[in-house]
Amino acid sequence: MTFLAGLGLGLSLIVAIGAQNVFVLRQGLRREHVGAVVLICAVSDALLIALGVSGMGAAIASRPWLETGARWAGAAFLLGYALLAARRAWKGGETLHPDDAGGAAAGHAGTGGRTVATGAGLRAVAATALALTWLNPHVYLDTVLLLGSVAGSYGEARWIFAAGAVTGSVVWFTGLGYGARLLSGVLDRPGAWRILDGVIATVMLVLAVSLAWGA
Repeated sequence: MTFLAGLGLGLSLIVAIGAQNVFVLRQGLRREHVGAVVLICAVSDALLIALGVSGMGAAIASRPWLETGARWAGAAFLLGYALLAARRAWKGGETLHPDDAGGAAAGHAGTGGRTVATGAGLRAVAATALALTWLNPHVYLDTVLLLGSVAGSYGEARWIFAAGAVTGSVVWFTGLGYGARLLSGVLDRPGAWRILDGVIATVMLVLAVSLAWGA
């Protein structure tokens, strides 16, 4: 029951429209470095959960200036990402051809000469995934502070609770990253990607404003 409690709380905190989930979804739709993104997000979440359960959450809570600084840094990063997504939505030209691993479909009708198979490199994608995870203040508020506090109430069984929360993260990120391809048929049009990038830009902008307002 302790494991299931951790699983339930972990999922309830992570299953929400946020910067990290939007990025994982987009990479899953593009089928671009999905394994690396899922691994980075799941391992990072496990480390953050461990920090919270080990008592780091209480230490952060005792220093309000850390939270304020993290909020401003996160707001600046999300604003930059929102501008990039808005630029993609404005320019358009992307479509989805997951079977084209080498970019041979670049001249496919309706693609405008571009294909998502020739996207960002692994280093850039990994850096973005790390930044969206570790520069996001909500991660520390939810995963470290809240989940860590609840886990502490389980005493010696708190690490079983943590194991449940980590399992929830692994299941969620794996399902989101690899399950996104089920939408590939819908997004095999440049117009659909412009809408998706517009939604991403809006979500990132709202999150940036909320962080700055909270700071």
